[in-house]
Amino acid sequence: MKYILLTYILASSLFAGNLVLTGTVISNNKKMIPARYMGYVKKVNFEVGDKVEREDILFELESAEFDMMEAQADLALAQARLMLESFQSRARRTHKDRDNLKRQRTQFNKQDFDFKMVEMSEMADNADRAMESAQVLVEQTSEKAKQFASIAGYLKVLAPNNGILVDKRVQVGDMVAPGMLTMVIVDMEHLEIQAEVAESDLKFVRKNKVVKISIPSLDYKSSGYIKAIVPSANPMAHTFKIRIHFEKTMEEIFPGMYAKVFVDLTDETKR
Repeated sequence: MKYILLTYILASSLFAGNLVLTGTVISNNKKMIPARYMGYVKKVNFEVGDKVEREDILFELESAEFDMMEAQADLALAQARLMLESFQSRARRTHKDRDNLKRQRTQFNKQDFDFKMVEMSEMADNADRAMESAQVLVEQTSEKAKQFASIAGYLKVLAPNNGILVDKRVQVGDMVAPGMLTMVIVDMEHLEIQAEVAESDLKFVRKNKVVKISIPSLDYKSSGYIKAIVPSANPMAHTFKIRIHFEKTMEEIFPGMYAKVFVDLTDETKR
């Protein structure tokens, strides 16, 4: 009985000059969406099965604490800029006063003039140093403000591409941590078929070979080509995975559908 069954299986996989492989429709662009910062989920905008577009906000984290820190950083930057403007004004004024003193040197005796020039030069140097310190402070506070703005951007998690949300692992009120998987988005336009071929049949397949495909549930028939041949994760099975590229021409084709791949044997037997 087992021999008859095995013969039937072999006969069903090799007929009419074709090697028939069973496979599954898969997406060539599946995105795992991780959290980038720690916090509580404030809002979730999509549910499983919803279509999303690139840069849609998938979910948001609580931002009260970060809003306060960002406001403090912005305030510190504004104060540093005001301080810089003040020191710049003082530096310009002291340099102008020193230049005016030089033009009025004939009104003073040499000793008074030298004394005033030393005094004005020290004031100008002090104003220049204060201005340079204020410029450094502005750069530091500006960098800190940018960091908080960047963190605030992490609180809104955006969709990296168009697709369908197939897995959602967060709810409002959940705590998430950096790297934690939150959602999975599948691109529905760039689909492929993945099938396995036995080692003994590997001689019939090669990269870029044109094959026929079908999706029985939709009565869909088309053609594609073998995009890649890779070893199976289980070497004990002695099978190889093949990826079939095809052009999606029906909206009803979804990842996970059962598919068949027909590999023509006639051109291989002539080689």
